[in-house]
Amino acid sequence: MTVRVAVLSDIHANPFALAAVVDDIARQNVDEVIVGGDMVGRGPLGSEVVARIQDLGWPGVRGNHEDYTLNFRRQNVEPDWLTAREWAASRWMAAELLPDQIDFIDTLPFTLAASGDASLRVFHGSPDSHCEGLGVWTDNAIIESHFNKIEESVLVCGHTHRPMVRETPGGLVVNVGSVGLPFNGDPRAQYAIFTQKRDHWEVELRQVDYDREAFLKTYKTTGFMDAGGVTAELLTHEIRHARPFLVPFIKWSEATGREPADMDAMPEFLEVFRPGMSKRDFIKMITPG
Repeated sequence: MTVRVAVLSDIHANPFALAAVVDDIARQNVDEVIVGGDMVGRGPLGSEVVARIQDLGWPGVRGNHEDYTLNFRRQNVEPDWLTAREWAASRWMAAELLPDQIDFIDTLPFTLAASGDASLRVFHGSPDSHCEGLGVWTDNAIIESHFNKIEESVLVCGHTHRPMVRETPGGLVVNVGSVGLPFNGDPRAQYAIFTQKRDHWEVELRQVDYDREAFLKTYKTTGFMDAGGVTAELLTHEIRHARPFLVPFIKWSEATGREPADMDAMPEFLEVFRPGMSKRDFIKMITPG
């Protein structure tokens, strides 16, 4: 019997991208859908995303941004984070969720296996941590150590926002990419469908277009742009370019002695930063002299 499982991850408070993926999945004749974490965070409409997932009844795992949201909502963070300007966006996003939605994300498990005989297990990051990103750069020894911790032969993850299919001696590793905030240069919503054959799995990485400009308008209409400051502004660049901007800006700010929430420094950063630049070039950019 052929089994088809869809896995989507890193929606990041983008219901426009989620709606496009939901419509696409409806046409793919899948047997099961699993959400790989980070439904919330890095966007203004987390409550809409959580509500849609709740309505669909799709099971999911917890990502690092679910933890961040819970910690800010419960004020379980460093005291200065509750007032510091660089954390304004995080406070706003945590406050935007309804109480029952906070309870819902708090119940999400660390990992889920596909139902039945499907030998497929989903984590947000890895079996060790939902903050560990698995990608083409990950050593084989690390991959093997992760397969030693699970019984399944297919390890599915997200977190990096970069899709990947990688065969290893221990099994198949698939990063399904990001629905709401891809970092691989393709701004379309991305997810994966797994088809179980008699002796192997076929993986289809799918890309679905959606109205990004309509989503970007909600940054202003919700008040997120005003409240989130430089964080919100940099996130709009991430949506348009499908590349990281926020973390590079923070690292550049630290290296150049700027405040991490300094709006006045952002134009200078955007002058020197190139989306998709190599790690070597970025290190050179932030190294004095």
